Amino acid sequence: MLLVHAGREVTFDQLIGYLWSDDPPRTARSVIQVQISHLRRAFPGMISTTSGGYLADVTPERVDLHRFRRLREEADPKDPEIAFSRLSEALECWRGVPFSGVGSEHLYYSVVSPLLEERWSAVAEWAACALSLGRAAEVVSYLTPIAREEPLRERLHHLFITALWHVGERAAALSAYEEIRSRLAEELGVDPDPDLTALHTQILRADTSELTPPKGINAPFPDRKDVFVVRNDLPRDIPDFAGRRETLEHLVGVGTSKDERAKVCVISGSGGSGKTTLAVRAGHELVSHFPDGQLFIDLYGYTAEKKPLDEGAALGALLRAVGVSSDNLPDSVDERSALWRATLRGKRLLVVLDNAVSYAQVNPILPSAEGTLTLITTRNDLAGLSGTDYISLSMLAEESALELLAKVLGEERVVRERERALRVVRICGGLPLALRVVAGRMLSRPKWSFGHVERRLSEQSRRFRELQVDGQNVEAAIDLSYQSLNQDQRRAFLLLGDMIGNTVDLHGASALLDVEPEEADDLLQGLVGVCLLEEPEGDVYRLHDLIGDFSRYRGWKDLEPGESDKARWRLANQYMVVAQRAADLLGPRAHGNPDQISGSRYTTELLDRSEAESWFDIHQDNVADVIDFFSAGESEEEVWRMADAVWRFYAQSGNMGLLLTSQEKALRASEKQGSQRGRAVTLIGMGIAQCLSGRFDSALALLVEAKDLLADLGDESGMIRALANLGIVYERMGRFRECVECIEGVLDYAVSQGDKQLEAMQRGNLSALYLTQGKSREALEMSERLLAMGSDERLETSRIQAMRVSGEARTALGDFEGAYKALHKAVEMAEGKSMKEIYAQNSLGVAYRAGGRFSEAITEHQTALDLAGKSGNRSGDAEILTDLGITYSAASRHEEALETLEKALVTATEREERYMVARASLALGKLPEPIVTADRARDLLTDALLIFEELGLPEADQAREALKNL
Repeated sequence: MLLVHAGREVTFDQLIGYLWSDDPPRTARSVIQVQISHLRRAFPGMISTTSGGYLADVTPERVDLHRFRRLREEADPKDPEIAFSRLSEALECWRGVPFSGVGSEHLYYSVVSPLLEERWSAVAEWAACALSLGRAAEVVSYLTPIAREEPLRERLHHLFITALWHVGERAAALSAYEEIRSRLAEELGVDPDPDLTALHTQILRADTSELTPPKGINAPFPDRKDVFVVRNDLPRDIPDFAGRRETLEHLVGVGTSKDERAKVCVISGSGGSGKTTLAVRAGHELVSHFPDGQLFIDLYGYTAEKKPLDEGAALGALLRAVGVSSDNLPDSVDERSALWRATLRGKRLLVVLDNAVSYAQVNPILPSAEGTLTLITTRNDLAGLSGTDYISLSMLAEESALELLAKVLGEERVVRERERALRVVRICGGLPLALRVVAGRMLSRPKWSFGHVERRLSEQSRRFRELQVDGQNVEAAIDLSYQSLNQDQRRAFLLLGDMIGNTVDLHGASALLDVEPEEADDLLQGLVGVCLLEEPEGDVYRLHDLIGDFSRYRGWKDLEPGESDKARWRLANQYMVVAQRAADLLGPRAHGNPDQISGSRYTTELLDRSEAESWFDIHQDNVADVIDFFSAGESEEEVWRMADAVWRFYAQSGNMGLLLTSQEKALRASEKQGSQRGRAVTLIGMGIAQCLSGRFDSALALLVEAKDLLADLGDESGMIRALANLGIVYERMGRFRECVECIEGVLDYAVSQGDKQLEAMQRGNLSALYLTQGKSREALEMSERLLAMGSDERLETSRIQAMRVSGEARTALGDFEGAYKALHKAVEMAEGKSMKEIYAQNSLGVAYRAGGRFSEAITEHQTALDLAGKSGNRSGDAEILTDLGITYSAASRHEEALETLEKALVTATEREERYMVARASLALGKLPEPIVTADRARDLLTDALLIFEELGLPEADQAREALKNL
């Protein structure tokens, strides 16, 4: 399959479909990865991994399929001798049926069958060419086994019978005709086509062979008086075209490329996404490159009150457009297709096939002549078109949408109300048709402001009424796609409008639709295929805002009463079950719900921490909406359980907003129900959020209250959880004695329970605390002890911390090479794990500073700050800034040191991080005059000394020494 699509990505989903049709095993991806690994060993450097699958980087000439196609394209009918030679070479590329033995129906119908059609078309071209050169005997020899192999292909049999007649085998020709006539009657209940019947009649009458036209070729047709007509049928170009610049440039690049093959580009997208506008604009820009004409035909795939144009009628219209008279139009689609392709040989022509509905509709129409370009617009997947560029149109970006409005309404009108215009763009979801309707209405109503339009569009019940103007109607555009769905697809589409959150994955959709995942996948892909549903990433789906509005509006009318509510409850429960499982994989928990985890038939299988993090990352906003759903439904226990499941991920990813709001909602729900356990668990979550936000006094009060409540309830594991988080708060506040007491209490509990994961976490915390207290050897010993506990995946987070502490301890002990090695390993292990990665990078900077490698140290500190900015978790900023300032000072970059340390001091003071306040004050106080005056230095050092003494830390000696030296 990689070779069939040489140079283009083949996705995992495509490969799975090709191999297993609709019934892939659970291990499908793993099987493919293993086979790709084998192939890479066999073909080094050929296969590349892409974002969604794989790509074979191979010269097409090395692949028999592409060599066949190239040779066939070089078969110029104007020179029969060369055409015969090229077609003969092309057919030598074939060795049986492609992919024989795979046994996949999807592969056969989507790939193999179209390939075979290419082969038989080439065979027919070769035979016709051979007959025109008087080589009938070769045709008989070549087609004899093929006629047996393909008993129903009338075109091949026409050529075979003609060849038999030409070599004088009249009886054999009549016998061959009788065989196909009987077979067609018995198997299909039809007579041979008129051309074959006419040939039979000629043979019976003993007409001379010279009067028998070989079917499907140009040369033996009677001379025609038709003259090729050059014309431009493109609709009017839109002067206010906006956005799509890169896509337009791509289309123009395809049209102007030196590749002389027949080029085809499919432009797909939802109704109103601007497919036709883009194709027409590209056509106008390419006019000079296609001097033999620009044809445009609407195939009516999605036009109200019109049936899609059949391929025969479309070919008739196109042939007449280029000058073929109606009298010379063949009756059958095959013949019209052959005549169309022959007519375009040697021509440089652009063809736009607008509103195509299927592969079957467009395949016979596609030109094969070198130098032609066909642009196809469609709302459907046109599976089966090979050698084609595919462009899927998304919605306009906000700036492009504003540009469109400005071109229609004038830039001044948009600039004057930019923010309100932006809100209108967002309501329209960037859908070009909706934006054009809005612009059209505002153009005819000069006194309308964007604020007025926003208010009108914000009323859900009248939104679609506002999005229609003469000849343009957003609701009607969506409805045309909706009407094309079958009953099951319609139900799925309407229920998807009621999804909780903005996206849903395959298993969530399975719950929402109440079907097995395999059936859900078919339904979802069907909706993606007609552009009613978007798939922003594999197995994750979303509805465009306006399509979602349409779905909900129709659902209110068309769904059974209560069906929508039941679907939302199924989806909410699916989220609950998977969130509980994912939370268990992220770290130790005291308040999981193991009974519920096995209670859903739609559960997403999560096997390890990385899969859990990935699931939360995709669904973090949806989970927040599920909490709202449970809150509105009087399901108080589900609220706090869901909030408790997601807090760790929100904390680790730095999403403080969602962490705080989810816990606040859970607290209100627990208080409303009078659930003491729910209240206590939520107080822990809020305490963590307050701690990460630097509000340590609030965090302390919340966690102490939670611990007391859980003690009253006799919830020992919950109380230990509160104690563990209290230890973190005490550490950030510089209250190290209380911190040690908390950690040791949790450690004793973990050992008594045999909880290795919890034990590892506490040993990691204890090693870090030893380091802060200047006990470097104890810190190193504790971290090494933790690392010796094994490489169980559940200990990964603690092992990262231990590796970092090991590196920091070695730095303090002067073992720089050992420190670099440990900290590089810590950075590697922590990649993608937010705060763990941030602290590991910063610690590596400290080690480089201690080793005198200042530029490398500064780079690592700044990398840590950049990572913090990207993650949104700024809880370590004071520490990183302090270390960066100290490094600047060590490198004698005192001005930069002053600026950085001042910022660190402000940050630490605002967050009440007393230890960091002392460290930043000490570093500032040690800067030379006149960078810091003696008086200010004395104040800073005095403040630092007081804090270090209070905390009982060894840095107090440094502060005293610095004061003496003033």
